[in-house]
Amino acid sequence: MNQKSIHQERRGASLKHGEAHDREHQLWSRRDFLSNSGLTALGASLMLQKFPVSAFSASPLLAALNASECGDRVLVLIRMEGGNDGLNTIIPRFNNVYYDRRPNIAIQESGLWALNGQFGMPLTTAPLQAAWNEGRMKVIHNVGYPSPNYSHFRSSDIWASASDANKEVNTGWIGRVLESQLPSFLETPPVVPPALQIGVQTNLIFRADVGNMALSLSNPTEFYQIAATGQLYNATAADSTPKELELSFARSVANSAFRYSESIKNAYGKGKTQVTYPNNNDLGEQLGILARLIKGNLGTKIYMVTIGGFDTHDMQATKHAKLMTQLSEAVKVFFADLKAGGYDDKVLAMTFSEFGRRFYENDSKGTDHGTGAPMMLFGNGLGNGLIGAPSVLPSSGDNDPAFSTDFRSVYATVLKDWLCADPTVTDFVIGKSMPTIPNLVPTASVPTASNANDVLLGHNPSQTAGSIAIKYSIQQRGITRLSITDLAGHTLRTMFSEFKEKGSYTYQFNPATFYLPPGTYIYKLDTSGKTFSRQIEW
Repeated sequence: MNQKSIHQERRGASLKHGEAHDREHQLWSRRDFLSNSGLTALGASLMLQKFPVSAFSASPLLAALNASECGDRVLVLIRMEGGNDGLNTIIPRFNNVYYDRRPNIAIQESGLWALNGQFGMPLTTAPLQAAWNEGRMKVIHNVGYPSPNYSHFRSSDIWASASDANKEVNTGWIGRVLESQLPSFLETPPVVPPALQIGVQTNLIFRADVGNMALSLSNPTEFYQIAATGQLYNATAADSTPKELELSFARSVANSAFRYSESIKNAYGKGKTQVTYPNNNDLGEQLGILARLIKGNLGTKIYMVTIGGFDTHDMQATKHAKLMTQLSEAVKVFFADLKAGGYDDKVLAMTFSEFGRRFYENDSKGTDHGTGAPMMLFGNGLGNGLIGAPSVLPSSGDNDPAFSTDFRSVYATVLKDWLCADPTVTDFVIGKSMPTIPNLVPTASVPTASNANDVLLGHNPSQTAGSIAIKYSIQQRGITRLSITDLAGHTLRTMFSEFKEKGSYTYQFNPATFYLPPGTYIYKLDTSGKTFSRQIEW
């Protein structure tokens, strides 16, 4: 394939494409802006320091981890936005093709530290060397997917949705769990967010068919308002004009929607920063917030942070070096902070990017959009090692090397082995059965237990004539609903729907009071977005 035909297939992947490249970035930015605009009652976010924090609803997949050895495990996703250059991250040492095709931007042997005899990393990532030497870092070579797409917009969505390249899926791999496993999310929302995203962009990963589960805020003043009052906004009208009354009402709705404020405020106040984070390092500042929330025992299971700037079409040597320094310093200090509080064994961090870069440099001393790129994992107990097959660089032609590890196999492995997800759940989340990667992350056993039995305890005849005592336990404070349905699941009566504190309760249910004839029914408890049910007869 000649150079011209390749570029025709990749309109927008290079600065040379002019308007097509600019249009691709405008579309990408516009989509992210629109996804953050407006108010929804499905979720919430706030400002921690200067970063917007988007909180997402709970998942039984994640909440169930509290009953297992995975209960205190945390996954931190580090998004390298823009398309990270894998060849200048994990460098093929002594590879003549690499140096020939990158005469200006290749990392020379004197400018790297060795992972092993074949591969190294730039000295700008020296803060990670201790993690590698001490067995707290792994690298997965050349991660991608079949029929790669070179658009930021589209490839980001493929990674977020875990879809095939030829299928447009408008939900994320976590969002699909939220929708299918949280049937009472709207009626009985949780008060602790098991997933948090720090950064401006609301990512497709967390989207369900019902919409994006985030209420985005735009400035730090809003967070400090929450820290002081537990509310997003001052809802008092300045005067009685229609405009001011309407604004007051909108602020009241926003305050009501922000159900996570108390738990986040308490955790942020309880957690302490125990190290000094690097100055002028946005990723370090984001990870510092995460460390404080984790040490404050917020209970969140999945976090995502973002470091941008990896779309290095020109002057890559300077730009990429700066990003690698920021990334490595931030990760090092983050885990040092966790270790100081005794939380470093509980956290796995994983990098990802929407695609890699071309294996040859362009005329602007940069690289254009390419295919696979490495993923890096950090955490205690990982060991060290290079996983999978590295890129095989062609000595002639311009075709990018094919990827060697499907990113969905990485997702499946982390879900199964780090978060203890059942294989059937993992297959559903990913959308297909994917092979897992042996010994990628530390595994944990999950004791056999029924979450339903932990919450909906059962029923027995009451001492009150004609009544039945329904016993239940609320593990997390929040709106709780108890109802009676027929065997087909249609709601017949609602006994109550109200805010309950954590604790054990007994409800005296009298069928005659609700005009229900003798028969077989289902009683259903909705709490924290989850549903528990049992059969009952009278």
